[in-house]
Amino acid sequence: MAEFPEGTPCWVDAMFTDVEGAKEFYADVLGWTFGEASSEHGNYTQAYSDGKAVAAIVPPMPGADAPSQWCLYFASDDASATAEKIEAAGGKLMMGPMRVGTFGTMAIAQEPSGAVFGVWQPGEHKGFEKLGEAGAYAWAELCTRDPERADPFLERVFPYGSQQMQAGGDCDDPGAAGMDFKIFSVGGADHPVLGRMKMGEEFPPQVPSYVQVYFGVPDCDEAVEKTRARGGQVYFGPMDSPFGRFAAVGDPQGAVFAVIDMTKRTGEMPKFE
Repeated sequence: MAEFPEGTPCWVDAMFTDVEGAKEFYADVLGWTFGEASSEHGNYTQAYSDGKAVAAIVPPMPGADAPSQWCLYFASDDASATAEKIEAAGGKLMMGPMRVGTFGTMAIAQEPSGAVFGVWQPGEHKGFEKLGEAGAYAWAELCTRDPERADPFLERVFPYGSQQMQAGGDCDDPGAAGMDFKIFSVGGADHPVLGRMKMGEEFPPQVPSYVQVYFGVPDCDEAVEKTRARGGQVYFGPMDSPFGRFAAVGDPQGAVFAVIDMTKRTGEMPKFE
C-alpha cells in the first residue's frame, strides 16, 4: 500500500540538457541542494530542501529530443492496473510501466487533452519527504483547453471526487467571473489534491495542455527577481490570491513552473459546489 493515497501527487522530476545549469538555477531560486547522480539510473539526481527529498533532475536519454518540463507523478498502489485504466479512459501510455530497481515502478502517460503526467508505485522511494512548505512542492493544476475530456478521464483513472468553483469576484481573484476551475479530492472535499483550469484566450494558441507545478517560496517577488537574473522568464505575476502570492515562471531551459508564497494570502476563498 502506498504511503501517499492513490491519485495523490507524490513526486516531480524534469530532464535538462544542461544539468549543472539547472542545479545552479534551482539552488538560487528555490534554495535546493543536490545529491550524487545515480549513474545506474541515467544520472538521476535528487534535489533536497532542508535535507529532505523534494524533486529530481536528470539528463535526457540518448537520442531523446524532448523539451525540458516538470513531470508530476501520481501515487498508485498498482502501476499496471493504473496503466490499464489510463488506456481504457482514453489516455495514452508513453512509457512503462517499468521497474526502477528497488525504488518503485513508474509510467509516463498523456491524458486525452494532451497533458503529460507520471504514475509512481513506490518501493524504497516513497515520494516527497517535504511538501506544502518553502522549497517544496505545494500544489498542481491541470491546464487544459478541453475539460470535457480531461475531467471524466481523471475520475475514471483515480478515486477522485470533484467540486466546481462558483464564478464570481474580480479579475485578480481565482474566482473571477467566467473562470472554469475544478478541484479534485481524495477521501473527501477536505483533501484536495489537484486543480483543473480551462485555458482561455490569455494562453497563446500554441501552448498545449500541461500540468502546472507550484513550488513554495519564502518570498514570491524575490523568487521572480532571481528567476529573471538567472535568465529565466516570467509569464505572469506576481499576483495576490486567497491561496498565496504567486507567479508563473520558466527556467532558462524552458521548464515552466509556478512559485507561491503561501504565507501571504489576500481575499476571500472561492466557493465550490
